[in-house]
Amino acid sequence: MGSKPDIIRAIVLIFAAGLVVTGFTSIQASEDKRADRQVPSASFMQPADQRLNR
Repeated sequence: MGSKPDIIRAIVLIFAAGLVVTGFTSIQASEDKRADRQVPSASFMQPADQRLNR
């Protein structure tokens, strides 16, 4: 039974590595969404003087 703790440690390490990778990818995805929101869309922007000249 000397090899059982080694297998359990390997499974725990693989699980922890998966959590770390998932955490980094979710952080990257949320930063990408924020960057998309900060870029204004040209179709929605109108200069103020165009709205007054209608």
